[in-house]
Amino acid sequence: MSRLQRPKVLRCISSILVLVVLLLQQSNADVGTAGHYNPPYTPTACFGYDPLQFPSSFLFAAAGEGIWDNGAACGRQYWVRCISADRPKTCNPAQLVQVRIVDRALSAVSRSSSDRATIVLSKTAFEAIAKPSASSVNIEFVQV
Repeated sequence: MSRLQRPKVLRCISSILVLVVLLLQQSNADVGTAGHYNPPYTPTACFGYDPLQFPSSFLFAAAGEGIWDNGAACGRQYWVRCISADRPKTCNPAQLVQVRIVDRALSAVSRSSSDRATIVLSKTAFEAIAKPSASSVNIEFVQV
């Protein structure tokens, strides 16, 4: 390859890399808020007292009204990531959790730490993505 061709090739490769990075940054995720709740978790609006409704990882959630969909949310799974909070260093943005919807936030036995949250995470799920002292965080979520 001649010296004259190298800069053209490098510019072409640079342009392709920039395009790839921009395309990878686009996301199908929705943005909302997440609160957390503690045991007792049963009965749930989705599955009553059935102990098999809870994943062994304890990564589950109650659906807020925005995603409840008249009960159609029951059993859905979402990837959830904390993107910001009122206090700095609250989120762990590198951590994603996959949660299963087992309840409706408005009728959950335990109260949510945040009214009107999009998703109310189990204590275990919330602590995986944010500091437990936070009552609410902003999240990115996408249905699996």
